[in-house]
Amino acid sequence: MTTATTTVGRDRHVPWLFVLGFAIVFAVNGTMIWFAVGSFSGLYTPKPRDRGLHYNDVVAAQQARDTLGWRVATLWHPQSDRLELTLSDRSGAPLAGARVMVELVRPAEKRPPLGVAMAAVDAGRHEGHVALPARGNWDVDIVVERNGERFAQTQRMFLK
Repeated sequence: MTTATTTVGRDRHVPWLFVLGFAIVFAVNGTMIWFAVGSFSGLYTPKPRDRGLHYNDVVAAQQARDTLGWRVATLWHPQSDRLELTLSDRSGAPLAGARVMVELVRPAEKRPPLGVAMAAVDAGRHEGHVALPARGNWDVDIVVERNGERFAQTQRMFLK
């Protein structure tokens, strides 16, 4: 008879073990959600509402950029921490005499953009040295200006 009483006493704890297990799962999930929401707002631009209101201007600028036909090829040299850009026009000829501005933006972190001083090496070829604070995914924001025309492009690169 004592064996039956001991088994019944032990069985009363089983439902509470389920409750405890679910409480641990909810606590861990709540902590993860709190860290996720608190660490990244999800906003990439400082004024997303204004950008949304001027969306047609953004589309017009994109079409103007596409009519230029300029192309930018990027190459990262991890051994020397050097970023190389090759600029070409619609026919594939090097785009000489252009001024290039480059900023590196870390998409998953709230840190200011990292400017890269680019220098012309050859016709249509520019290079810049940058010491990366962290390796990984970076958005390379490129702005090319020549003869009053402006070309802007963003490329996602994994820089290691």
